[in-house]
Amino acid sequence: MGTDGSAWIVSRTARAPSNIAVIKYWGKRDEDLILPLNSSISVTLDPNDLSATTTVSTSPDFDADRLWLNDKEVSLSSHRYVSCLKELRDRATDVKDEKTGIVITKEDWKHLKLHIVSKNNFPTAAGLASSAAGFACLVFTVAQLMGIKESFPGELSTIARRGSGSACRSLHGGFVKWEMGKRDDGKDSIAVPLAEHHEWDDLRIVICVVSSRQKEVSSTSGMQESVQTSPLLHYRAKEVVPKRITEMEEALSKRDFSSFAKLTCADSNQFHATCLDTSPPIFYMNDTSRRIIGLVERWNKSEGSPQAAYTFDAGPNAVIFVPQKSGGALLHRLLYEFPPPEGMNLSSYVVGSTELLEALGIDKLEDIRSLERPIESPKRDEGHGELAYLICTRPGNGASLCE
Repeated sequence: MGTDGSAWIVSRTARAPSNIAVIKYWGKRDEDLILPLNSSISVTLDPNDLSATTTVSTSPDFDADRLWLNDKEVSLSSHRYVSCLKELRDRATDVKDEKTGIVITKEDWKHLKLHIVSKNNFPTAAGLASSAAGFACLVFTVAQLMGIKESFPGELSTIARRGSGSACRSLHGGFVKWEMGKRDDGKDSIAVPLAEHHEWDDLRIVICVVSSRQKEVSSTSGMQESVQTSPLLHYRAKEVVPKRITEMEEALSKRDFSSFAKLTCADSNQFHATCLDTSPPIFYMNDTSRRIIGLVERWNKSEGSPQAAYTFDAGPNAVIFVPQKSGGALLHRLLYEFPPPEGMNLSSYVVGSTELLEALGIDKLEDIRSLERPIESPKRDEGHGELAYLICTRPGNGASLCE
C-alpha cells in the first residue's frame, strides 16, 4: 500500500534495439544456459528504426505475472521467461520510487507480480532479431524497476542471454562482441562493447524486408538440428570463426570497410551453407534473397572493390552495409531492380531515415520509374518488385530508459 493506505502502481519504460550479427552465432553447447559454440560480433541498429519498447509495472493488486506483446497477451510459462524473471528477482534490491515515494524491499520483490507490455516497431519472428530486442528490453526494464546493479561487468547480459542468445548484444550500442566463454556456469559468456556507434559514423544500413511473415523453422530448432547433423557447423565453430573474430576486430579498429565487407559476406554465406549442411536442410533464404546477393556481388565486381556488404540471419531478409557516400548508389540499384508494388506510397516502401532518398534526389514514385539502369545490372523486369519494403538505418545506441 502507499504511504496513505491507497493502492499503488510503480512502472518503468525502456527501449532496446535489434542487432545484426556480422560474425554469426549458430549452435549451443548448453541449451539451458544458452551458451554458444562460438563467439560472435554484431552491429546494434538505430532504435528509432528497429527496437522494442517495454513498460514493466508492479502493484500489490496484481495477482499474476502477465505479458502483452504487440497488443496480444502471451503466456509467461515458457522456460526462457521463467528463467529470466527468476534471475532478476534473485538480484532485486530495496527501491524507493521517486515519483510516488513508495518503498519496495528486496523481500517484497519475491511476491510482487509484474505486468509487462512490449511492442516492436518492426516485424516479429521474421529473421530481424525481434527476440533479441524483446528480451534485452525486458531484462533491462525489470532491472531498472528492481534497482539491480551488476555485481560484475556483463552480468545483465548473462540474464538476457537466457531469454534469447543474441539479446545480450542488444544491451550495448555500436559494435558488440558476445564472448562464448569457457565456464560451465556461463558467467564468462557475456556481451562486451567493441566500439560505440558514433565511432563509425559514416556507416549506413539498408534492410530489405523480403518477408515479414514468421519463419517456418525457428532459430532454436534450426540450431539444434544443425548441432546434431552438420559436420560443417562444428568445423566452422572450431577452425573458422576464431580467426574471423580476430580479423573483424582489426577491421573495426581501423574502420576498414573493405575487410569488413569481405568478412561479413563470407560469414553470412557460410552460415547458410551450414543450414544447407543440416539434415534435413534448412532454407532460410529464397529467390529474392539470392537476387539481392547477385546485385551486391555484381556491383562490387564492377568497381573492383567492395562497395557494399550483405548479411542474412535466420530468414530471407537482407541487411546491407554501405559507406554513407555510396548509400544513394545502393538505394538506386535496389529501387531499380525492386520497384514498389503498384499502389504503394514511396513513404511506405522506403521507411526509417530519409537520408539516402534525399541523396538520390527521389521524392515521388515517378522518379523510380525513370532511374537509369546501373551498368552492371540486368535490364529491369517491368513486373513488380518482390520486396515488402526497405528500412534505411545506421548503427545506434543500446538499451536505455524512456522518459
